[in-house]
Amino acid sequence: MLRVFLTIVVPLLLPTALYLAGVAAWGAARGRPRRSWAAIPWLWLVVAGTGLLAIVLIVVTVGFGRRQEGVYVAPRYVNGRIIPGHFEPLPRR
Repeated sequence: MLRVFLTIVVPLLLPTALYLAGVAAWGAARGRPRRSWAAIPWLWLVVAGTGLLAIVLIVVTVGFGRRQEGVYVAPRYVNGRIIPGHFEPLPRR
């Protein structure tokens, strides 16, 4: 669950959170009134969040994905226990 949150939710919402924090901080420092929700550039924030999400997913897949050598054994239920899926090494020739 934490991995999903860090790789999907955070990149999608980070541009919006930074924008709203910046507007609040700079607007309060200059004595400006708050902006209405309609004045926020939602399209650009969605595009930025989606772009950041794509970059994060590519980096995670390419940078941290490793090729497994061997034969994949699917998860199974044996004697009341779930044996997780795993790779077994190929037999030596």
